[in-house]
Amino acid sequence: MSLALPWTTSTRRAEDESVLPLDVPAVRLDSVSKVFGHAPHAVHALDNVSLEVQPGEFVCLLGASGCGKSTLLNILAGLDQPTAGTASVNGRVTLMFQESALFPWLTVFGNVDLALRLRGLAKADRKVEVERLLDLVHLHGFEKKRPHQLSGGMRQRVALARALAQDADVLLMDEPFGALDAMTRDLLHEELERLVMQRRLTVVFVTHNVREAVRLGDRVVLLSSRPGRVTAEFPVDIARPRRIETPEVGVLSTEITARLRAEVRRHGSDESVAH
Repeated sequence: MSLALPWTTSTRRAEDESVLPLDVPAVRLDSVSKVFGHAPHAVHALDNVSLEVQPGEFVCLLGASGCGKSTLLNILAGLDQPTAGTASVNGRVTLMFQESALFPWLTVFGNVDLALRLRGLAKADRKVEVERLLDLVHLHGFEKKRPHQLSGGMRQRVALARALAQDADVLLMDEPFGALDAMTRDLLHEELERLVMQRRLTVVFVTHNVREAVRLGDRVVLLSSRPGRVTAEFPVDIARPRRIETPEVGVLSTEITARLRAEVRRHGSDESVAH
């Protein structure tokens, strides 16, 4: 595991880097538990979590705050290790956080170019690739802007372009749109869906917003309150493209919200649930 950037990790676990096997899961968690600290003050974040994500699948992890969603992503990214069980990723993985984490002293071009430099691309090739990636996220013409000159949504577009510059097979996303207004979030949903389909990416997307999970995911995995356990899985058999206001999205969101609220009440949590 080599740390490529503060916000990403990159590893290739397949023997042949040019072709990843399609007959094995892109992501696999096998009886993963995570405990922070030691008794009597130990905090059990995850408990016996098993999950498989197939290549090209978009899976949303849903649960109240504190259920271990971010801990799970950190384990998959190699930023943390499970206390028990095993976690594996088939391919190169990139992690996106809620904050864009752009370098403020670099331009938009420079932030994306840095990821390519760390991959060892030649300068001429990097220029072409940065321009292509910025076109993909509709930021052509903003190459010379610095992060403070951009809106929150535009900064997340730069972060997404930078993640794609890592040439990832698996994209881990930790509530990347949680701080954005509803309109901007909806636009970025469309962009993400388009890019995922173009690149055939595998995505594990953490959110506490039920409608967002149903809007984006092929499958929604519900985690219990701490310690996080997989309590239910919901396949999303709704044709794409979807919208947040699509009636079928609303129906499934209502069903999942009811189950999530029952979990929250069962564990005595007062955390709010976003529907």
